[in-house]
Amino acid sequence: MTDQTDLPAERVPEAPPGEKESLWLIIFGPAIWAMHFVLSYVTAAVWCAKVAGRDGLLGDARLIIGGYTLVALAGIVLTGWGGWKRHQFGTATAPHDFDSPADRHRFLGFATLLLCGLSFVATVFVALSVVFIGSCE
Repeated sequence: MTDQTDLPAERVPEAPPGEKESLWLIIFGPAIWAMHFVLSYVTAAVWCAKVAGRDGLLGDARLIIGGYTLVALAGIVLTGWGGWKRHQFGTATAPHDFDSPADRHRFLGFATLLLCGLSFVATVFVALSVVFIGSCE
C-alpha cells in the first residue's frame, strides 16, 4: 500500500472542501423544476385570460413555454453534472457510507445527481402538457 506522500503531487487527490460544503446544490434541480412549473402554468393562464380568450389556442404561449423548458433543462443538466463531478471525487466506490468528509462529499454529489434526474423527467412532463393541450378550453 502506498502512502499519499510517496505519490507525485498531481496524483494526490485534493481533500473535499469541508467548510465550504453546502447543501444548496442538492436543491437546485428541484427548485429549477418548481420555477419552470410555476412559470409555465402562469404563462398559460395569463395567455388564456388576457390574450386568446376562453376558446382560443395557446399559440405563441407554447413557444414561450418551450423556451422556459430549454432553459430549465439546461440548468438541471448543469447542476446534475456538478453532482456527478462530486460523486466521482477520489477513488472510492459506492456505497458512500463511511463517516468521512470525502464520503459525505460523494454522497451529496450522488443525491444531487439523482434529484436532477427526477427534476429533468418532471420538467419534461410539465412541458408535455402544452404539447397535448392545444387550446385554452
